[in-house]
Amino acid sequence: MKTHGKKFRAAAEKVTAPSYAPKAALELVKSAAFAKFDESVEVAVRLGVDPRHADQVVRGTVVLPAGTGKTVRVLVIAVGEKANEATAAGADFVGAEYIQKVKDGWTDFDVMIATPDQMGQVGQLGRVLGPRGLMPNPKAGTVTFDVGRAVKESKAGKIEFRVDKAGNVQAAIGKVSFGVDALETNFAAFMDQILRSKPSAAKGVYVKTVALSSTMGPGVRVDTTPYR
Repeated sequence: MKTHGKKFRAAAEKVTAPSYAPKAALELVKSAAFAKFDESVEVAVRLGVDPRHADQVVRGTVVLPAGTGKTVRVLVIAVGEKANEATAAGADFVGAEYIQKVKDGWTDFDVMIATPDQMGQVGQLGRVLGPRGLMPNPKAGTVTFDVGRAVKESKAGKIEFRVDKAGNVQAAIGKVSFGVDALETNFAAFMDQILRSKPSAAKGVYVKTVALSSTMGPGVRVDTTPYR
């Protein structure tokens, strides 16, 4: 049986209530963080859906207003004018020649965006990109001719979420070094999108539990009353 260290136990002792308002929970997450690196602040939401049914799968994207705190490396597979548009928008890597490079095992990027006319070739990269969650997808806005906008959103803090087999959605919404107000803004944007993504086939309580934590720290429950 796994046991936690002294630092974790000391941090966990700070969590004294069953649940907290979002701002109070985030303040507690920040004060309980003890790692020597700048931990991510993560949110975990348990949803009342059955992902085994296609009409109850919850997935989407959201641009976090305060950013993610990470430098996002963007690869755009496009040619001609769209390649120029991607470069102007700040993409780190641009061009169809990167398809072969990825085939050879190169994955030093965080987001891949592709224009629809290039997906015939990009589709061959599924075995490399799929397991890493890097495959462009129209639903995530990463298969598009509006590459300039897609690049800017990815750089600004756009994240993708998807419910897992157990009905949970997890995402990083910032860093412990962020101010509480910035984290609260990001959390509110994330939860708003979760609510907007509720499947029409979902019955009963949709948002069952919400918890916040730092990468290494204890979980802090958030009061779900506002989401019911």
